This record gives sequence, structure tokens and C-alpha cells, in this order.
Amino acid sequence: MNKKQLAFITIIVFSLGACTRLGVNNSSTNQNPNITGNSSGQIASISAAIGASDIDDFIDAQAAAKLTNKERSEAASAQFYALQFGRVGAPRVWQGDSGANGRVSVGPYVRVNSLDCRQFTHVVTIKELSYKKEGTACREVDGSWDIVV
Repeated sequence: MNKKQLAFITIIVFSLGACTRLGVNNSSTNQNPNITGNSSGQIASISAAIGASDIDDFIDAQAAAKLTNKERSEAASAQFYALQFGRVGAPRVWQGDSGANGRVSVGPYVRVNSLDCRQFTHVVTIKELSYKKEGTACREVDGSWDIVV
């Protein structure tokens, strides 16, 4: 086996190991099987959880005041999906209808008082001005995400 093949195999092994450690497809980290499972109510449960998570908590107040309803909806969806399914180092991006856009990056899952929590960074850009909000959010029993202090 040459060095390139060995390096490739090593990368694959570490990548798969990282998925397990981060809780990807790991049923032991799922607090609400309706959110991450394959049930027929999955879409309704996700929609309810997105609606229960207040986007104003996850983005800078100045940016929130300038967003249209569609942009707020796009930002909320991106925030939820990044926290719920996002990979560390792979930001989730969204695009609004009046030129605003954003990206959400998340850290690894951390278990706090039997809740799954993640650090996040949400950057909103409006007319070349960037607004950044960082924090830690935990997934509640109902599937929504709330910021913790």
C-alpha cells in the first residue's frame, strides 16, 4: 500500500469516527425521535420546532429589525437546521428576498443536564454590513432550540 492510499484510508476512518462522536445518526443523542427520525410526522414536527425557536434570540437585534418576513423565515430555518443537523466547519447559508443573506456555523454537540447543546455563530449581511451573534443553544424536549446563558 502506498502513502497516498494509506493517507486516504486514514482520512476516511477519522471522518467516520468524527461523525459518531458528533452525534450524527447516533440515536443516543436524540432527545425527540420525531425530530430526527423517519416518521411520517417528521416534517410537521420540524416545522413546529422551527416555529417554536424565536429567531430574534439567534441574530443581532439591529439586523433583525431590517429583515423582511421571508428573510426572517429563511434565517430561522437555517438556524434550526444548522443546530439540528449541521456539521462542524460546514456553515449553513441562507438568502433573503431583498439582498440580505446569512450563514450559521455550529460547534460539536455537548451534553448539558440531559440536553443536547451547541455553540453557534450567525452572521447576517445586509447591504455589505455584517451583524454577528454568537451563543450557546440547547435543544428542548419539544425539539425547539433555546439560547442558554
